[in-house]
Amino acid sequence: MGVYKLSSAGGLATPRTNYSSFLAGNPAIEYGSYYQIATVTLSSAASSVEFTSIPNTYKHLQVRWTARGSYNSANNIINLHGQFNGDSGGNYNWHYIQTDGGTLSAGSATGAMVSNLISYLPAKLYAAGMMGAGVVDILDYTNTNKYKTIRSIGGCDTNNTGSEKGQLAFTSGTWRSFNAITSIKFACASDLTSGLEPYTEFALYGIKDS
Repeated sequence: MGVYKLSSAGGLATPRTNYSSFLAGNPAIEYGSYYQIATVTLSSAASSVEFTSIPNTYKHLQVRWTARGSYNSANNIINLHGQFNGDSGGNYNWHYIQTDGGTLSAGSATGAMVSNLISYLPAKLYAAGMMGAGVVDILDYTNTNKYKTIRSIGGCDTNNTGSEKGQLAFTSGTWRSFNAITSIKFACASDLTSGLEPYTEFALYGIKDS
């Protein structure tokens, strides 16, 4: 069945232009530069969330997350970390600026995944439903001529409960590898033996060139 462009169809009389596409000769609509690749939502507790077989057809990647840690021996703010391509070696650098609403601090480190800070999220014993949230940008993830750069902003609020009242952090770092990123893993601080609680969600987006 043909499609007719009414602005030039000349009514139902011939001649008229017959199109095989509903675009009818018009350009395709681009709904922004962000394209959703995959989303993981936990229905039960898990030790980590990982995206694998990431396509190489984008310029940058972005991860948007809401999460809660399963550590339950005390009210604590838990560190969220990232790992690329299964690399658990000492190939990560990061630095941060953070605040708990009263004190501002900054720092840096070099090390393995446990030192590759992404942000902060609340522990299980805080009020039910209390989640952390953040956005992580991974720049030039397919470029094999440079180290990979990461930047993130995120944190959590604990509604003035527990020994820690909340945390907000802006972080940036590098993965010292020329390899294209094909997998990304998120997990909590290993020293707390913490996993991720149900309803934690990570969404991966690809960003096209402008």
